[in-house]
Formats: sequence, structure tokens, C-alpha cells
Amino acid sequence: MITVHVVNQISDYDAWKQAFDRYDGARRDHHVLAYRISQPADDDHAVYVDLDFQSRHDADEFVHLLERIWRTPLSRAVATGHPDPELRELREQRTVTT
Repeated sequence: MITVHVVNQISDYDAWKQAFDRYDGARRDHHVLAYRISQPADDDHAVYVDLDFQSRHDADEFVHLLERIWRTPLSRAVATGHPDPELRELREQRTVTT
């Protein structure tokens, strides 16, 4: 599995999330299997998004789409910045039980 890791700098989470949700169809159409949204516990102005893909090709294609999305007025209105997305390959995942 390949994950596209995205860091967004934002000023308002609710406004950002509303804009993010508008792209549900694009995520589905571009083969996103799952995604996770998280924030640092001590920074309300950063949002991390991890999007999972079955293949590197699908992840690369989505990064190109993401670059186009970031140039839209809606995206520029809710995100103040972001570094380039990072591709990560899952090596191991384990559920720990007690």
C-alpha cells in the first residue's frame, strides 16, 4: 500500500474540512482506498491527511490532481500553505492487544 501524506497549514479547521469534503467524489474517482485526518495535539493550524492507494501509479496520479486543486480559489481560501506531498510505503501494520 502507498500513502500520500499531506501537511496543510490552515487558519480554520471547519472551513478547511468543508472544502476537503467537496472533493469526496474526486477521491473516489482517483482510487483512494481510505484516508485519515489528524492534527498535532498542540497546533490548531496544521492538518495532516494520509490517503491510501493500492498502487504507486494511483498515488502519483492523485498528487497531480492535488496540485491542481491547490491552485483553486477555494483551496487558497482555506489553506495558507503546504509542503510537497510525501509518498510513503506501508511496511508493517499490527494491532496490539493486551
